[in-house]
Amino acid sequence: MSMQLVHPYEGLFNRVSGIFAIIPTLPDRLSDEDIEGLARLLPAEMSKSLRAVLEPGMREASLAFFKALGTWVEEAAYAKENGKKVVLMPFNFAPEIIYMFEKAVPVTTEIITTLGTIALDKQGDKYWDFALSMGLPDTLCSASAIEIGSLLTGIDFQPDLILSAAPGSCDANSKIHEFTANYLGLPQIMIEKPADTSRRARELYLTYFKAMLREMEEFLGEELDEDRMREVMEKANRAHELYDEIWEYRKMVPSPVPNIFNAFIYGTKYTVWGQDEGITVMQKLIDTCKRRVETGDYPAPKEIARTYWAYLFYYYDFMEFFNWLEQRGIAIVGDMPSTWFTKRIDTSSKESMIRDLASNSFDYFMTRQIGGKSILLDWCDDITWACRELSANALIYCGHHSCKQTWSVYAQMRNEFMKRTKIPTLLLQGDMWIKRMTPMSSLHQQIDEFINNVVARPRSSRK
Repeated sequence: MSMQLVHPYEGLFNRVSGIFAIIPTLPDRLSDEDIEGLARLLPAEMSKSLRAVLEPGMREASLAFFKALGTWVEEAAYAKENGKKVVLMPFNFAPEIIYMFEKAVPVTTEIITTLGTIALDKQGDKYWDFALSMGLPDTLCSASAIEIGSLLTGIDFQPDLILSAAPGSCDANSKIHEFTANYLGLPQIMIEKPADTSRRARELYLTYFKAMLREMEEFLGEELDEDRMREVMEKANRAHELYDEIWEYRKMVPSPVPNIFNAFIYGTKYTVWGQDEGITVMQKLIDTCKRRVETGDYPAPKEIARTYWAYLFYYYDFMEFFNWLEQRGIAIVGDMPSTWFTKRIDTSSKESMIRDLASNSFDYFMTRQIGGKSILLDWCDDITWACRELSANALIYCGHHSCKQTWSVYAQMRNEFMKRTKIPTLLLQGDMWIKRMTPMSSLHQQIDEFINNVVARPRSSRK
């Protein structure tokens, strides 16, 4: 049935890999004329996205980021030819764990969805529609359902293994990956998170984590090599050091960190962490921030708001989201996936590396907050800390229709957060990956009204 509905050349991963294969071949420095010529060769959505990220002030960093993603996608596309297994995994699982195995390559579901959203004609709509046409509920998360919808057609790239770390932290994610594994007959390894954060819970999670590694060793026919583990972890540690440096730049007023760099940070974290490309990207981000500080080169004459996003962003229009905010002096100082509570890995022994990796996995975005003992308090605690650290003066919640866990406590979280911080909060509704749900013009209007009438309005004029 599915073979008749979708042509063989239309798989999401295959289309994305075909486009992004171009990126690593580009020179490190591009002129405005080069970019204009390239934009004319690409699909309209990709052309618009490239123009958004390749503005002169952040061009080198953006190129480094997309080159890293191009290399990552290409490695997955040719993995089987090179005798490797492709492991499909969710956003809240560390790719460096996969890189510890010589015979495995990670592919992150939500990143492929996002690349399709920014690059393809009609974005990921047809794959979302296909998933729903199979009878899957529209309460699924488009971040995973778009890429999974393409897999379910049976004519796109197919992984060798599905690994899920989402049970307990993202129900929609964990269930659609489980369904896909069963529907396509793929092996799946799952790791569950205990519902509390006690020492006993962390030790139990470590037990689950070690069991997962043993299952992967058995599936791949490869025992973890301590030297290879150490090499990957040392690269991950170096990238983490650079992340810490960027965090300090994010504290500056005005912020020298381009809004889109928040997404670049976790886009790197979810794909090439533990690889040379991850270090290169993070260093390029720092170079851009440093240059902005030295030259005072900001997109707007004045920073009128420092927004922290309580969950995620809208990814379906980089130009009209990230760039639009910057041009109005609205800085994004952070969001939840770009706010980390992980630590650098102790590389002294194999056991220490496994223990610290398990600890970091326990504290991954959403695993930590939504999978915590109290979604309300754990989420609010982390947001409160981040807003104080980064001197945010506005909180925005981008409500995603599928995330019932955050919706279930949003009102209580907002009330508790505002009681603690006195920072005003805005609620937006829409789908972060499907633009037909909420037009960007509607979001512009709501953000403008909130910033101009509440955040930037002089206190003396407020009633």
